[in-house]
Amino acid sequence: MTDPTPSSATPYGTLPPASPLPQRRPLSLPRLAQMRAAGEKICMLTAYDATFAAVADAAGVECILVGDSLGMVCQGLPSTVGVTLDTMAYHTASVARGLHRVQGTAWLVADLPYGTYAESREQALRSACVLMQAGAHMVKLEGGGWTAPTVEFLVQRGVPVCAHLGLTPQTVHALGGYRVQGRSDDAARTLRKEAHELQDAGAAMLVLEMVPAVLAADLTAELPHCHTIGIGAGNGTAGQVLVLHDMLGMNLGKNPKFVHNFMQDAGSVRGAIGAYVRSVKEGRFPDNTLHAW
Repeated sequence: MTDPTPSSATPYGTLPPASPLPQRRPLSLPRLAQMRAAGEKICMLTAYDATFAAVADAAGVECILVGDSLGMVCQGLPSTVGVTLDTMAYHTASVARGLHRVQGTAWLVADLPYGTYAESREQALRSACVLMQAGAHMVKLEGGGWTAPTVEFLVQRGVPVCAHLGLTPQTVHALGGYRVQGRSDDAARTLRKEAHELQDAGAAMLVLEMVPAVLAADLTAELPHCHTIGIGAGNGTAGQVLVLHDMLGMNLGKNPKFVHNFMQDAGSVRGAIGAYVRSVKEGRFPDNTLHAW
């Protein structure tokens, strides 16, 4: 007897449909490079489970980041430091399954959590393998200087890498808190040097967090092979990223300066994410007079 229930249906509802076919070009490193060359902004958003990942993909988000920010927004931890590799693998696999269920095409990036890549390049590779086997297309690690050889080691072994400079949450205690980075001439020179080293090592993407807008725009122009993704770094970067819960106005504290609540006028989660994508693509978000330094 044929089961009349569609295979996508569940007792708890149905995941949203995939994006329309004309928008279904799969994301890849060459595709991201094409977008950059064409001047099209890259839109990234965090997601931590199957359903939100599917909604984000259907709304047009090109890159989904399974961020260790889940430690704060999902687990209630005071920082990202307590997030484990097992937890990251669990959420990465959940997001990957959600994308697969709806034939999603977003590029999936997963954070290497604190303490899983600093000991050695070999440790970094083992940790990256766990996340790649869980479904990630790329791993992200924080910091510059000492990380460049690790990035090169991973890239040479077929692991795409996204770097992260500026405010690096895993080392927030060493930075003295959540504050803008690269403001002084010396700090800007160091950040610029580290960014170039990371590109030379093979990093294909670079998150710039809480970096002055002018410096972020300059770095974007200087790094043709490493696509800058800003968060609190102005609108001159190659793309933007926000934490899902922040842009939906659902966080447990005060929104940072660089966040806009897209839910307040959207009426739905899908509508809010769609508004975020359009605002990034059209250059309306972020507004340097409101969301940058």
